[in-house]
Amino acid sequence: MMAGVRFTVAGLILYGVMRYLGAASPNKQQWLGAGAVGVLLPALGNGTVCYVQQTVSSSVAALSIATAPIWMAIFSSIWGHEITRQEWLGIAIGFAGIVLLNLGGSLHGDVTSAILLIFAAASWSFGSVWGKHLAMPQGLMGAACQMLVGGVALLAVSAMWGEAWPQTISAKSWGAMLFLIMLGSLVAYSAYQYLLKTVRPLVASSNTFVNPVVAFAVGIWLANEHVTFLEYMALAVILVGVFLVLTVKNNEI
Repeated sequence: MMAGVRFTVAGLILYGVMRYLGAASPNKQQWLGAGAVGVLLPALGNGTVCYVQQTVSSSVAALSIATAPIWMAIFSSIWGHEITRQEWLGIAIGFAGIVLLNLGGSLHGDVTSAILLIFAAASWSFGSVWGKHLAMPQGLMGAACQMLVGGVALLAVSAMWGEAWPQTISAKSWGAMLFLIMLGSLVAYSAYQYLLKTVRPLVASSNTFVNPVVAFAVGIWLANEHVTFLEYMALAVILVGVFLVLTVKNNEI
């Protein structure tokens, strides 16, 4: 429900602003393209992470999602990209980091959460690569439609799951929701979609170097999360793998 409200409200705001500024209303094919990406990124990608974070720390979740460029390298082969030796090495090292995270980190023994986090990263990555080949509304209208469809899909799942609106919501929680709507969705998600249109998806996903580090620091600072030595090791290993994938020369992903 939280993720659904976040993306639906952000999508409605951005859609309204873009229409006010003169952007054309998307046609059927553009809605279908934006809808597919909306289901894969905001709904399956972000929504799955939100679900898992009820039991897994934010640092571990961010670390698992840091494998997104590795998945992008794999999925790009569907559209003719030939994976290089360096990319294969990066993919192998990245997955070794995931194994390390599962062996000794907070995911140890939690197979369901581990699988769901891998699924979330794979969904986000596939949608990012596939979206380059789909009909999409122009400019930020594309991000607006994606967030709308993804948000509505999440609200539908929330309703089927039987989630109920809380009787009381703290000011801290309202502040967190406002932060997610304004900075997490309207700014960050729109910026990510803009980058996907102007640069290679792998370059757009280079934020995965920053996300785990920030999540580790903020999780410890604000949420009193405990990070184990093996989780720090997994962070280093995964980032080495991601670095190898991102620095391949003449990469068309």
